[in-house]
Amino acid sequence: MSELLLLLILAISIALLVLLAVFGQNIAGQFETLRGAVEQRLERIQQDNASKLEQMRLTVDEKLHATLEQRLSESFRQVSERLELVHKGLGEMQSLAAGVGDLKRVLTNVKARGTWGEVQLGALLEQLLVPEQYAKNVATRPGSGQRVEYAIRLPGREGQEQVWLPIDSKFPLEDYERLTAAQERADPAAVEDAARALEARVKLEAKTIREKYLEPPATTDFAILFVPTEGLYAEVARRPGLAEFVQREHRVTIAGPMNLSMIVNSLQMGFRTLAIEARASEVWLLLSGVKAEFGKFAEVLARTKLQLQSVANSIDQAETRTRQIERKLKDVEALPEPEEQPAANVVRLPQE
Repeated sequence: MSELLLLLILAISIALLVLLAVFGQNIAGQFETLRGAVEQRLERIQQDNASKLEQMRLTVDEKLHATLEQRLSESFRQVSERLELVHKGLGEMQSLAAGVGDLKRVLTNVKARGTWGEVQLGALLEQLLVPEQYAKNVATRPGSGQRVEYAIRLPGREGQEQVWLPIDSKFPLEDYERLTAAQERADPAAVEDAARALEARVKLEAKTIREKYLEPPATTDFAILFVPTEGLYAEVARRPGLAEFVQREHRVTIAGPMNLSMIVNSLQMGFRTLAIEARASEVWLLLSGVKAEFGKFAEVLARTKLQLQSVANSIDQAETRTRQIERKLKDVEALPEPEEQPAANVVRLPQE
């Protein structure tokens, strides 16, 4: 029995070994098949990834190229526009420089400079006054051939037709340029010398205006010296006591463009005051006539009131009579209707 058991165990062992060998071969074959499938799958995945990466690279390169071209085109366009604006600005600066040169040549000529100041004065007066209130190139002094550039016409008094207010334009450009140049150099001594020269020039021009154009009562007892720029007027006004001196000694008031506007506006208020004074007597007569007519109107209104009161009384009486008539009519409506007669008393007509 023991030998048979051993033989059986040996046979079983051999069978198991054979089965294990067969199973190992099957597993090896399956593993090899699986390894080949995995390797093929990985190779396909690598190929797909490489293809997609290539597509992504191409897409990114294309977009980068397009964006770069767009940005470069936009940058070149902006640069071109800026260069065009710069070129245009250079052209305008050249035109401005030419205009400044022309203006400098104009202002260098004393006659042209005076004409420019006169034109500016005329433009201001044209804006502030009506043509009937001023005149150009007026001989303000009777019997004199000297003519002032502009004169404002003021109403006269006591039978006098009109009174002239002379206004003359002056532009001492050389003295003003020396003063501004000294101020830019920060040279106090040169600034003071140029300021004194400008002050002397203004005093001389004020004296000339007084001698040529003032002749009361044909003119006012003062004239106006007009300087055509605010900078020049500021330098003149900055000199201590200069405006008071020329006004006191030469009866001349210094005015710039803005100052002249205020003076002319004050004169316009004077025009209105004189007009009111001239029409005051007419207004008084008109009010007297209105007062008399108002008294007559009050009398007519009183008579009208009496007539209206009489008409109202008549209307009241008519209403009273109307109410009485209405009561009578109501009595008539209340009468009994007539009774019907018997048939025997009815008269029959013969029939045809």
